Amino acid sequence: MVVADISSGAFGLKEMRSFGLQVLRGRWFTVLASMLILSMSGATYMFSSYSTVVKNSLGYDQTTLNLLSFFKDLGGNVGIIAGLINEVTATWVVLLIGSFMNFFGYFMIWLAVTGRISEPRVWQMCLYICMGANSQTFSNTGAVVSSVKNFPESRGSVLGLLKGLVGLSGAIITQLYLAFYGGHPEALILLIAWLPAAVSILFLPIVRLIKYVRQPNELRVFYNLLYITLGLAGFLMALIIMQHKLKFSRICYIGGASVVLMLLFLPLAVVIIEEFKLWRTKIKAVNEPVQLKVVAENPAPVELVPVATPQSQQKPDSCFQNVFNPPIRGEDYTILQAVFSIDMLILFIVTICGVGGTLTAIDNLGQIGNSLGYPTDSINTFVSLVSIWNYLGRVTSGFSSEVLLKKYKFPRPLMLTLVLLLSCVGHLLIALGVPNSLYFSSVIIGFCFGAQWPLIFAIISEIFGLKYYATLISVGGAASPIGAYVLNVKVAGNLYDAEALKQLKSLGKKREHGMDLTCVGVNCYKLAFIIIAAVALFGSLVSFILVIRTRKFYKSDIYRKFREEAEADVGTVSAKAAQGSETDLDSKTRSQENK
Repeated sequence: MVVADISSGAFGLKEMRSFGLQVLRGRWFTVLASMLILSMSGATYMFSSYSTVVKNSLGYDQTTLNLLSFFKDLGGNVGIIAGLINEVTATWVVLLIGSFMNFFGYFMIWLAVTGRISEPRVWQMCLYICMGANSQTFSNTGAVVSSVKNFPESRGSVLGLLKGLVGLSGAIITQLYLAFYGGHPEALILLIAWLPAAVSILFLPIVRLIKYVRQPNELRVFYNLLYITLGLAGFLMALIIMQHKLKFSRICYIGGASVVLMLLFLPLAVVIIEEFKLWRTKIKAVNEPVQLKVVAENPAPVELVPVATPQSQQKPDSCFQNVFNPPIRGEDYTILQAVFSIDMLILFIVTICGVGGTLTAIDNLGQIGNSLGYPTDSINTFVSLVSIWNYLGRVTSGFSSEVLLKKYKFPRPLMLTLVLLLSCVGHLLIALGVPNSLYFSSVIIGFCFGAQWPLIFAIISEIFGLKYYATLISVGGAASPIGAYVLNVKVAGNLYDAEALKQLKSLGKKREHGMDLTCVGVNCYKLAFIIIAAVALFGSLVSFILVIRTRKFYKSDIYRKFREEAEADVGTVSAKAAQGSETDLDSKTRSQENK
């Protein structure tokens, strides 16, 4: 018997094949595939690393560059199309479309920057970067939505882990870029074009929806995966510090990237161990009833108890029915019920104020560093610091909010309010321009930007349900580019150019066509980030309104229905298995009597 073989240590070819299929088809391998896809999907957060070469090679001023940045943010956060496609197609279709868009968009930018094609117009460059960035919403939708639906009771941990790797991907891609190309900024755009697309295509058949079955040690496994990613973040931090202090050769860059890749694939060990436990349990469950058939009497018939279907699932409602009569919080809203709800409006405003402000700081880090006189290697350090603390913010808010919610009923909207208050400190540090303060503000801004996303996505899933989750997170994310356009283009970009023109006039010069506008000094971004800090403070006050509105909801057991559905499914399967065992026993008995 297979169980005997396992217990005695024998593991033949048949068992290896069976176990291999278990790993490839299991839920934990889909998590690993999602982790790897998202660890390469953060190109939108690396704009500061290649914005200078785009600005110089195409002769843009800061307002035009910030307009390009806005279309990058627009593409990176408006994922409604990806969400709607995910509602009606398989996950692999979403990932495949995203791969094509990623390669085409960034490859065209690389061709333009390197002069391999004639210089595109501004609207064409905006289209290219919008398409390339929009591919991130496809990879996010395919990987995140399927993982949240596969693990609905651990959604905070899932979102923290996966969205954390998106934040960390900037530092990961930077190390791979240094190893592959040795530090040419144009080559970074080429790497962003082909690497994320290749990884997504590799895991197309793996990432998918799998029927939910609650595991007692589910959260522990996510913590094991978290510890590995924390080790990866720690190694990246140490590597960045050494690269900042020491002169690295090409061999050193290759060695560092090799360790990064090893740590990226280390979660495979956790996946194999966990799937082996599940496989062994399943094999024992199959074989144990056979051992009992010889000695057991005919079991009593098991009566199947019909499972009550939740009211929201009894009949499918049209999206246009009862738009202004939504169900209670936690049940499945239709898309229009969620869009027109006050709770979604509050989240929309909070995202505009919070994510829009921190995204403006991240997109302008390169120019902020230049205006304050930081050297080029320090600016690269800022980008990497933002990436790492972006990751730490995501995993901290995801995992800690999950623990605080389950143990102390601490509402996620309250944590979101506190994060927005903390971001005000980072914005004010940039505005004041204190020497070396940009290092601290990079840490704070990166942490706050990352911390907001798992909280916003988890709140949407908890208040509005999971039925249309793919579309609803895209609706929530669409607020980000609105905030980025107002704060980045209209506020930061225009004020920067106005100060640059003022400095140019003070030198007795006039700006000529195609001349790069460069601003130097604290005043370049001072007023802009005072305004952004005030906007973030307003967002925290609006977020506190949601805390008040949802206080009763978060005091209840919001995950109870998922446990009840899972227990009902397990009970039904057990009953069917028992009936199947009884039928097999009767058939065997009749066969022996005939003989």
